[in-house]
Amino acid sequence: MLGFLKPKTATRRINPSDAVAQAKAGTLTLIDVRETGELRQTGKAKGALHIPLSQIAAQTDPKSGHFNRKLSPDKPVALYCASGMRSDRAARAMSANGFTDVYNLGTLQDWKLSGGQIVR
Repeated sequence: MLGFLKPKTATRRINPSDAVAQAKAGTLTLIDVRETGELRQTGKAKGALHIPLSQIAAQTDPKSGHFNRKLSPDKPVALYCASGMRSDRAARAMSANGFTDVYNLGTLQDWKLSGGQIVR
């Protein structure tokens, strides 16, 4: 009863250093959920897919005609944005679409401070 008052379960976080190592090894898919204008200003993590939050539900739904074929529901995924809020929402959407190992990395700055490369 009154389920809307229950706090939502937080998305699992991943240590940014672990994310950098796993992405480099090819065992983790990294996704930037920021808008295109943000990428133009700051660049993005090397190797990251760009799927804005507004498109995450369609591109991560294997039943959708818009499913991003670069994704696998069985491969670990880490998402990031500017503050960690959008990546948390995106992680929830991906979990709802059947992705089993989804993490919120936090921010592009977290990636950078852990030794991750930025590309423009």
